[in-house]
Amino acid sequence: MRKLALLAALFLPAVLTAGDWGPVQFLVGRWTGEGGGEPGAGSGAFTLAPDLQGRILVRKSFAAYPAAADRPAFRHDDLMVVYRDGPSAELRAMYWDNEGHVIAYTVKPAPDGGVTFSSDAPPAQVRYRLTYLPAGKDKVKIRFEIAPPGKDFTTYLEAAAHRD
Repeated sequence: MRKLALLAALFLPAVLTAGDWGPVQFLVGRWTGEGGGEPGAGSGAFTLAPDLQGRILVRKSFAAYPAAADRPAFRHDDLMVVYRDGPSAELRAMYWDNEGHVIAYTVKPAPDGGVTFSSDAPPAQVRYRLTYLPAGKDKVKIRFEIAPPGKDFTTYLEAAAHRD
């Protein structure tokens, strides 16, 4: 057991403290979407919580969409893990959802005080960008953008949430 502890001390960075998550820190907690679930608008929630003794952040999210004239009701579920990448300690994230998407993100501060998750795909492939912006006390605005191959980003979805 002592050998394992020594190896961990040599090869793993110290346990991250709450402040070590930099631009992502303001999102730690439980959040509820402000959509009412009316036709065309969903409702949902997400949590972002430390796990593995503070070495990662885990975001679990869902959005429920009611039936509309052209589609049945459906639910979107996803999981994202935020972590520090090896020796560089750069913030990165991996995302999975129930639709089969897997996205590797680089995480950076947004110019206006939030945080941006930008996919690592080259411009010749579809790229994704997810931005969280503080919107007052215990509120956040969320924007998800998609850039088709060779094109600029366009907004796919905008939402708001408040801390529970």
